[in-house]
Amino acid sequence: MSLLEGFSRNLEAHPLAPCLAEGERRLNYRQVAEAAGGIAGKLRRLGLPRERPIAVALPKGIDAACAVLAVLAAGHCYLPLDLKAPRQRLRWILEDAGASAVIAHQPWEGANAWIDPRPLPPAPLPPLPRGEEDLAAILYTSGSTGHPKGVALSHRAIRAFCDWAGELVALGPQDRIAAIAPLHFDLSTFDLFSTLSAGAGVHFLPETLLIAPSRLTGWLATEGVTGLYTVPSLLSFWAWKGNLKTGILPDLRFILFAGEVFPTPRLRRLADRLPQTRLYNLYGPTETNVCCHWPVDRGRLEDDQPIPIGTPACGDRLHIAPGDGELWVRGPTLASGYWRQGKLSPLVNARGWYQTGDRAGRNAAGEYIYLGRLDRMLKVSGHRVEPAEIEAALLSFPQVTDCAVVGVEDWQGIRPAAAVVMEEDVSPARIRGWLAQRLPAYMLPAFVRRLDSLPRLSNGKPDLAAVQRLLHQRTSMRAPS
Repeated sequence: MSLLEGFSRNLEAHPLAPCLAEGERRLNYRQVAEAAGGIAGKLRRLGLPRERPIAVALPKGIDAACAVLAVLAAGHCYLPLDLKAPRQRLRWILEDAGASAVIAHQPWEGANAWIDPRPLPPAPLPPLPRGEEDLAAILYTSGSTGHPKGVALSHRAIRAFCDWAGELVALGPQDRIAAIAPLHFDLSTFDLFSTLSAGAGVHFLPETLLIAPSRLTGWLATEGVTGLYTVPSLLSFWAWKGNLKTGILPDLRFILFAGEVFPTPRLRRLADRLPQTRLYNLYGPTETNVCCHWPVDRGRLEDDQPIPIGTPACGDRLHIAPGDGELWVRGPTLASGYWRQGKLSPLVNARGWYQTGDRAGRNAAGEYIYLGRLDRMLKVSGHRVEPAEIEAALLSFPQVTDCAVVGVEDWQGIRPAAAVVMEEDVSPARIRGWLAQRLPAYMLPAFVRRLDSLPRLSNGKPDLAAVQRLLHQRTSMRAPS
């Protein structure tokens, strides 16, 4: 079944119910369907190949949401682009994905076809495609090969999570959900599809409030937001600086969080400030969306104990591999594969399991606990960051002859940092400017330190543990973060 079945059902039952809100602009279900119908009609008239994705290059908001609904209604899958990423990276993604068109407000360089949604007249939403194994979205994440890689998600995979999440928090027409995550982040699937399937309203958070926690609190209160889904780093900052007081957000029923570890003391601070709000820790890489969850038990938040990732979710099965303790996943939320050069490649092993690269164990209660990564991948504010991709960009800088990127921790959480070996002294600002043209902001090293040579193991490989110890000193060549 299509991801839009729930939206279509609510459109028929309650066409005038509030649907999307962005600032002063408010659309009901009928208006959203007509806006999406206009775009879908344009896509169908172009006769674009169904097997190729349609890129959505619009700021988070009503226009972007309508474009996503239109792409799905027209029988395509959507490819959301991070507008804050360097154009060089976006061009690479478009070429690798083989996108047949770009929906954007301005002409898009390198696009085979460009569609501006604003002048298109409203039109009825076309009949919905039915193939649940058809691709719905391709989300590009950081890749260990030095380039981003596309995770291809079917209607079935996204719907398995969204239906489960809607039941978990008892979403209904009375709910107003704050849409915080950008479309290229898998958390956005809840904001859009769980919410519209429940007949609820989506309220798009203004970007400026992400760095203004007290104003964020005021906005949530004014909009009467009942639920939200975001990353722990934002919630930690908000609990610290958001002027939260008991009773200040009486409508806020629940908060879902995922994407990175939530340090227990910071979670307890949030729990203490919002005693009436239910909290849920969700776990899963993009390839599985969410496969494990833990309803937060406030009585178990002890500073020296990490919080569990809990029990299986969404009908998925989990397995801890003997030996290295890697967590394996299989089930309905699993992605269809990786999208490379316009084609699918498998992501499961010979036994049909996806190997997450995360180590896991079980606590005395039988719940799963996260024990760290087996490889070098980092989670930065919920984003997946592969150090190898940053290293590839550093090595393209003419003066850099060797480098190593590791994760360091500060009050903001885990962030990448770089050690470089150079032929001549170069300022951190120049290196950072070079990287900013090639990598999104969340992948930029918090600081760079020049070394005469990288410490190495007996096999000749960089000694990353030694590099990490050196970078924790953070002395020379520090760049502003």
